Amino acid sequence: MESRYALNGVESLSQISGALENLVGAAIQNNISSSISQSVIENEGVVTVTSSQDFEATYQSLKGTISANENLSILAELDHQGNAESRGLELRPTKVLIFGNPNLGTPLMQESQTIGLDLPQKILVWQNAEGTVHLFYNDPEFLKQRHQITGRDAEIQQIATALGNLTNSAADGN
Repeated sequence: MESRYALNGVESLSQISGALENLVGAAIQNNISSSISQSVIENEGVVTVTSSQDFEATYQSLKGTISANENLSILAELDHQGNAESRGLELRPTKVLIFGNPNLGTPLMQESQTIGLDLPQKILVWQNAEGTVHLFYNDPEFLKQRHQITGRDAEIQQIATALGNLTNSAADGN
């Protein structure tokens, strides 16, 4: 996470890692084996779309487009800015929509259940210090490689196309 998101020197990463190891270790009542070491460059596997709209218009457009699609279900919304404010902290507008389509995700999980870590789909909408709004999502091709999925090219392409259409539509206000 440190290299992928350029979080060099962020002290809380080791605290988060330790807390997660403790939680998982307690849940499984066993020691945790480490994953294979991966070297990931900054923003590798992340698709970025820049919006021509303000934050709220972009977010509402994305939410409306997902809600209107009978194949997709919004499962959760995370308001990171609101959560930060509830603790007296400041954060620029940042929200995540979590949504999915079991008809596409289930075959991928049948191939490699570890992709459940990255499913359902998530799109991050955030505003930078200059006021520019961005939409981020995990590149399905990157997830395919990460979870060693083979033989599901049609599903991966369908997901990639859908994510591209959703984010481009929200960014353009269509």
